[in-house]
Amino acid sequence: MNNNDSVDENDFSEIWAREAQYSDRNTRLDKFWGTELENEGISRGKAKDWIKAGLAEVDGVLCTKPNYKIIGTEKLTLKGELEDNSLVPEDKPLDIIFNDGRVVVINKPAGLTTHPAPSCPTETLVHRLIHHFPEIQGMNEWRPGIVHRLDKFTSGLIAVALNEHDRLALSASFAEREVSKTYLAIVHGVPEKDFADINMPIGRHPIHKTKMAVVLKGGRDARSSYEILWTDPSQRASLVKVKIYTGRTHQIRVHMAHIGHPLVGDQVYGPQQHAKWVAKGKPLSELASRQMLHAYSLSFNHPETDEKLNFKLTPPDDFITLLKELSKSVQRVGLIGMPCCGKSTVLKILEDLGIPVFSADKSVSDTYNKDGAGWEMIRQRFGNQFTETETGNIDKKKIFNAMCEDSDIRREIMNIVHPIVQHEANEFFQDNANKPIAVAEVPLLLEAGWHTQKQVDVVIGIQCPVDKRTGELREKRNLNAETLAIFDSWQWDEKAKMDCCTAIINNDSDLEALKSSTEKALSVLTKIRETKAEKFNAFLEALFKQEEDQ
Repeated sequence: MNNNDSVDENDFSEIWAREAQYSDRNTRLDKFWGTELENEGISRGKAKDWIKAGLAEVDGVLCTKPNYKIIGTEKLTLKGELEDNSLVPEDKPLDIIFNDGRVVVINKPAGLTTHPAPSCPTETLVHRLIHHFPEIQGMNEWRPGIVHRLDKFTSGLIAVALNEHDRLALSASFAEREVSKTYLAIVHGVPEKDFADINMPIGRHPIHKTKMAVVLKGGRDARSSYEILWTDPSQRASLVKVKIYTGRTHQIRVHMAHIGHPLVGDQVYGPQQHAKWVAKGKPLSELASRQMLHAYSLSFNHPETDEKLNFKLTPPDDFITLLKELSKSVQRVGLIGMPCCGKSTVLKILEDLGIPVFSADKSVSDTYNKDGAGWEMIRQRFGNQFTETETGNIDKKKIFNAMCEDSDIRREIMNIVHPIVQHEANEFFQDNANKPIAVAEVPLLLEAGWHTQKQVDVVIGIQCPVDKRTGELREKRNLNAETLAIFDSWQWDEKAKMDCCTAIINNDSDLEALKSSTEKALSVLTKIRETKAEKFNAFLEALFKQEEDQ
């Protein structure tokens, strides 16, 4: 997709700029441009005509020779112009918001160019307009009725005059800044201030001529103001309302990029952020195929009656869908229970259902291995006191005995291991950020305060009869009764644990019953996610309703 949309506001031309590479060496200038602009519908023959017409430059110097051989280091520019052809009406739909026979307000979909340009000579809004309103053809040859424009990939409100008198009057209103225009945008990250003015001049980028930029010398005055309406839970993106007081090309895109928060989907003014966005993977990578900008509000005085006309338009589906997806975050579930209650079995059931799982026990075991983070820190504190001679790993039995015999050592070891487990659990949740749910089994989750520190969103527990836990399940783990009692003493009692749980899995029967109880707990978690989504949908409806009422 090319969303440069770099049509000059004051003529019917378009400028492309490229920097030749060594691989372009000895390539003819017309062939170079024919290849570069092939996807924009510009042929080599057309590029050749423009070069001959004096519309090409090499390192800032006019070049009229299509057969100029590229060296491989030049800065090349080409200016394209529309052919002198009459507009042909196109019988395609228009979403008309208002029409009184003099002025029309239209909901322009993203992907529709406002008026013809060299790279888009057909299938524009203008071509549809002259089909639905043939009377406007007597006005401006290429932009009949157009008094302002929206970028190709910007959706929303655009006003059109149906006669020359009203076109001139509306154009004057825009020029004199008597028209109020407000946009909604989804931007990367979170702007530093909740609301602010951006008063920075805009002009052609000094190097990349197809782009605009904040230009302190030679730029035209440009003022925008923004307000943050919402930020997603992971602070990946924010919904902002932007009011523009001037109408410079790409003004919002340039200003938001200038403060470090380009629009989501804007490959031109936020290429680095867009690349990182795509790297996040599905579904987000598929939900920003254009810059997320919507012309939300438009207010102006009627050119004939002077009546104040106010229009507001809720963003299109792709915009709303992205907001809804951003509102989702992986449901971080903590799985707890008393020792030998069946946590490992439940974790396996969840894994078989395709749910990402994390085991604190495995994390501890791994960190005790040679070169693990825990191994390194324990050796720094205790030397080789707990190191196996043959493997170099931490001797789990030896360190457990030391923790049983000395409460100070136990606290020290826990203070070493718990932050490591917490860090790995956080990474686990981050790695599964695009999943609906992820479960971390952490025996001492409550004792470590993860639930109060918001390390997890919800806690589910496994309740198991004492005789089963201390009997068959203990024996399966090859634990003696004394060791199990020690593990129990390091934890809260079962009632205190279960009182903190949103859902409880009962392990009081066979495996099939345990699976059924696990699925019931999952249905509770699903309902929580659905309720959260419903609340966000209601928030959006209320937000746009509130904005419309203002």
